[in-house]
Amino acid sequence: MTQSKRETERKYRPPSGGLAGLPDLTGVGPVASVTSAGDEELDAVYHDTEDLRLAGSSVTLRRRTGGPDAGWHLKLPAGPDTREEVWAPLSDDVPEALRELVLSRTRGARLRPVVRIRSTRQVRQLRDAGGGVLAELSLDEVRADATASGGGRAEWGELEVELADGVPAGLLDAVEKRLRKKGTVRADSPSKLARALRDTGVGDAAVRRPSAGVVAGSAGAYVLAYLREQVGILVALDPAVRRERPDAVHQMRVTCRRLRACLRSYRSVLDRRVTGPVGAELRWLAGELGAARDQEVLRDRIGGALDTLPDDLVLGPVAARLRAWEASRGVDVRSRTRAALGAARYLRLLDALDALVESPPLRAKAGGKPARTMARAVLAEYDRLAGRMERALALPAGRTRQTELHEARKAAKKLRYAAEVARPALGKPVARLGRHARALQQLLGEHQDAVVAQDTLRELAVTAHGAGESAFTWGVLHGRERAGAEARQRALPGVWRAASDPALRAPLAH
Repeated sequence: MTQSKRETERKYRPPSGGLAGLPDLTGVGPVASVTSAGDEELDAVYHDTEDLRLAGSSVTLRRRTGGPDAGWHLKLPAGPDTREEVWAPLSDDVPEALRELVLSRTRGARLRPVVRIRSTRQVRQLRDAGGGVLAELSLDEVRADATASGGGRAEWGELEVELADGVPAGLLDAVEKRLRKKGTVRADSPSKLARALRDTGVGDAAVRRPSAGVVAGSAGAYVLAYLREQVGILVALDPAVRRERPDAVHQMRVTCRRLRACLRSYRSVLDRRVTGPVGAELRWLAGELGAARDQEVLRDRIGGALDTLPDDLVLGPVAARLRAWEASRGVDVRSRTRAALGAARYLRLLDALDALVESPPLRAKAGGKPARTMARAVLAEYDRLAGRMERALALPAGRTRQTELHEARKAAKKLRYAAEVARPALGKPVARLGRHARALQQLLGEHQDAVVAQDTLRELAVTAHGAGESAFTWGVLHGRERAGAEARQRALPGVWRAASDPALRAPLAH
């Protein structure tokens, strides 16, 4: 069993004189009073791999006793000053649920104790006029010991301000402003663990090395910066996908596509003999995630449409039928996603991506100026899209045209992603082309979703009819989706005219 919460906090150097040296915080924003919450003795043993992979990605895993939330705590980055804390009950070893959530970082390496941190904590609570807790202010006397023999010891003080659930982050700014007036400044380490590792001599956290052989400001530098960013996003999304967080599967699938598109579009920069196998594995992972994502889209689309129907158009147990369809499909697709993330193949892919950005297979053009190389890559993707669109628009309505429009949608995505890679180097001209590609992609995506929904609605209608239920409502929804698909096809020529305007490409062709 695990539980989670968002933790938004800031750390400061302690004021001289301890809590007595703090300014009066009443009147700061909604703070009406400051009350004592007593003292706590906390004892935490932090776990990491031998090369400190968790600390290197700003993740902490600890077993803590003392205080109101004794147990295992996994903290994952979730934005500025914010982390998501996943709690599990006390046990002797790292809970399996938490091991899975850090697998994309550890890659299966053994987790072991690295440092023990004990804190004597004095707690004050900032309350509003109704007595509700807005934030906790804690002053810690910290003692850190390396767990390995021969390790060092360190001691320091630390002030922490942590918001209560649901309190706007602006309160932290207001409190900090008051603290600064009294000379209190931010701590020089982002966490207790970071300082403990440094001051006890355990070692520096593992960090990503610069890509070997890359010339600053070159086409290769821009491509690898994009790849490195997307690899980091892929790794960070893993825990959210495992916990079935909303939209997490979709975001991971999109990240796979961005990575694969970048490798394909910039083959003049990176050797395809190396990137080709990596792209194939990204395609495999996106495919495994696709079943769950497609299920999510259909469920939300059909359920949302059903909710908008007037009561007199809802005949039979349609809501129950939709729930049964979701239940029968949902278990299988979620199992498929979990199996993919638990496979050795997936971990090998993550290792291959790391190796790709750290020791990239650079081609000669990687070292040149980006304008020519990157513009050519973007324009090549435009040409592929133009070919797809011309074929699709020349076809009569029907399944063949629908298939070609789906291929055009994929080509629009590749153009959009190629433009994303080039935007830091080429600026506004490529950004404009990318926006038009996105608009085209979205229209084609809405069309494809309507086509797929029609097939599913027909399946539901057949099943309902076979069970002796009315198929009328499924027919109504099918008609709506068909009309929607036809409307998007009518809008398509105009959107394509805007995206294919030669003025968009002219600045890139010089």
